[in-house]
Amino acid sequence: MQRRELLKLIAAAPLAGAAGRLIAAPAAEGARLLVVFLRGAYDCTSLLVPTASDFYYASRPNIAIARPGQPGGALPLDGNWGLHPALAQSVMPLFKQKQASFIAFAGTDDLTRSHFETQDSIELGQALDKRRDYRSGFLNRLAGVLGGGPVTDVSPIAFTDQLPIALRGDAKAANMELAGNARSGIDARQSQIIASMYRNTPLAQRVTEGFQVRDEVMRAVQAEMDAASRNAMSAKGFELVARRMAVLMRDRFDLGFVDVGGWDTHVGQGAGTGYLANRFEELGRGVAGFAEEMGDDAWRQTVVVVISEFGRTFRENGNRGTDHGHGTVYWVLGGGLSAEAGGRIVGEQQALTQATLFQNRDYPVLNEYRAVFGGLFKRMYGLSPAQLGRVFEGVAPRELRLV
Repeated sequence: MQRRELLKLIAAAPLAGAAGRLIAAPAAEGARLLVVFLRGAYDCTSLLVPTASDFYYASRPNIAIARPGQPGGALPLDGNWGLHPALAQSVMPLFKQKQASFIAFAGTDDLTRSHFETQDSIELGQALDKRRDYRSGFLNRLAGVLGGGPVTDVSPIAFTDQLPIALRGDAKAANMELAGNARSGIDARQSQIIASMYRNTPLAQRVTEGFQVRDEVMRAVQAEMDAASRNAMSAKGFELVARRMAVLMRDRFDLGFVDVGGWDTHVGQGAGTGYLANRFEELGRGVAGFAEEMGDDAWRQTVVVVISEFGRTFRENGNRGTDHGHGTVYWVLGGGLSAEAGGRIVGEQQALTQATLFQNRDYPVLNEYRAVFGGLFKRMYGLSPAQLGRVFEGVAPRELRLV
């Protein structure tokens, strides 16, 4: 066994530090949150289509999504916006049931337009003008606040092969990659050997706890995989992974993170059909499958937020694709969205014209992501200003009344 594998295992279940117990949030029994990070900066303008904007159609002569009613046209959401047709059978029904909404002009004030810089910045959730602390991700800080009380026992998990920056910190967090065959690289005999190596050392408890978390997750995953085989469910694709996540979050975990790649569309992204449309269809099926697998009761207490590091250029490039941009669109889904948010486009908005583009190329950011998440956390968990300050220091929550 290589050293990095052991360190990954140990990191899967770090001990909760004292800092996680300083302030306790009120109990929010049953509340679940899943953050889906689309790595690569997806083209939000093809997802949430500004169908009322002639400027949009002039800016994208080859990749624009047609207006509603035309072949391959957008699905009408309101008088200004439409949804990509690839989501007709997945996300659109949730939107009609008021279980989905979109936050236009969302994002970070980070202007590097670097995938890695901005992804790190978002997962950290720290002020841009201060030194980064890579030991403290915003979801871990949230878990620390929530898990500090005698009633609420929050269980975070990342459905990734390594613990993401968002869940690094003092609060205990597990990680388990589900996209493969869910087979462990360490069998029971090897686990016992490794545990014996650290017996009577300061690391003994952490190693043992890491194996215990792994074994518990593996049992739940294997049970779901067996059920999937009986129902002739495909073993591939995001939909199956999402259903596995739903089983785990319904029964064991209540704070989740997953990332999905393949969104950097500089060349040939397509329009109503093509590369990007296929990615939307897969993602939509995954989201809808997650909701279905959760079941009505758990879904009413669940919020899924889909984010990306930034948007893409409003105009298409010379390769019938789009380049790195700025503002983007967040998705918010759940069975308990409020009447003010469910089935709506929420947040501050503005008309899309050449004059309103950021730096004459991108969506502006009008709904800063930490403020958006802060407002959501306030309503989901009843966090006080002091508790929100521990998650996002110095940020005033944006009240969008999502739940």
